Amino acid sequence: MESSTPTPMSLPGIAVVGMDAPFRWLGGGWVDLWRAPLPCLTYGLALSLVSLGLTAWVYVHGASHWIFALTCGFVFVAPILAMGLYEAGRRLELGQRPQLPGMLLVGAALRQDIAYLGLALLLIFLTWGGIAQIVYGLSTSQIHRNLPDLIAFAVGTFEGRRMVLAGSLIGGAIAFFAYSLVVVTAPMLLDRRNDVFRAVVTSVRTVITNFWPMVVWAAILAAMTLSTAATGFLGLTLVFPWLGLASWRAYRELVPDDA
Repeated sequence: MESSTPTPMSLPGIAVVGMDAPFRWLGGGWVDLWRAPLPCLTYGLALSLVSLGLTAWVYVHGASHWIFALTCGFVFVAPILAMGLYEAGRRLELGQRPQLPGMLLVGAALRQDIAYLGLALLLIFLTWGGIAQIVYGLSTSQIHRNLPDLIAFAVGTFEGRRMVLAGSLIGGAIAFFAYSLVVVTAPMLLDRRNDVFRAVVTSVRTVITNFWPMVVWAAILAAMTLSTAATGFLGLTLVFPWLGLASWRAYRELVPDDA
């Protein structure tokens, strides 16, 4: 593994990793999860129950067609929700035992830079939602008020399949843009020496330097997160802490000069 020279702007160096790196991070996250299973799995369970409750609320109020949008939108906010898991990974790296109270209330996350990052992700999500509405409106003149009707339209008609293709291409591009901004930024902001601008620039540089390994990592994160919808989001109990700890390992390998 080689490391590039830091830029004149006092930015940290970026490590160059191979295509096997995402799977190494995933394996390391799995090991870390079972080094502190109780706080990490409790963290994941809390998130899964909130997700399940929100889904049930949307369904009961006749807005089940929003479930898919909210599920995809979760990918945008997940890095912020994982701050407690990054803290757990940091403590495990230091040889300490993470505790649930310290994961739920991360002092380093209670600052303006995290708020800026959250606002940026919210704006990107709202932009994605607006474009999705435009694509849907251009695809049909009907309003599908429940999820079964929407699914039937999407998979059973030419217009629906064209909508899914266009939405996937546009949505995927927006999601990858958001991923590039935040994949290193969120864990990097646990260190108060870093501000959001320095962290975002470092995150984008990381993706550019290791483009294909980071594409693989993005695909793993998205696929594993979205697959939990099939379990009513109860799968987040295991998947979310696993990916959060793996993301910390990814950050520490990709930005070694920020130790």
